[in-house]
Amino acid sequence: MLNQAVGDRAILAKQLNISQHQLSYVTHSGEGEGLLFYGNVILPFVDRFPTDLELYRIMTTKPGEVAEAREAG
Repeated sequence: MLNQAVGDRAILAKQLNISQHQLSYVTHSGEGEGLLFYGNVILPFVDRFPTDLELYRIMTTKPGEVAEAREAG
C-alpha cells in the first residue's frame, strides 16, 4: 500500500488493523515508501532505487521520464 488520502487511511487502518506507526509509512510518504502485506504480517518499507541506472530508465512509469527516454531514443 502506498500513500493514501486521509479518509482512505482511516478506513484501511480499521479494516486491516494497521497501527498508527505503520500508517506513518502511507501518510505523506514519498516515492518508494509504503506497506507490504504478507499474510497477517505488515512490513513497512523504504526503497531508494538509484535513478541513474539503465534498469531504472527501463522500469520508470513517470510520464515525463518515459517521454524523455523516447526522445533520447
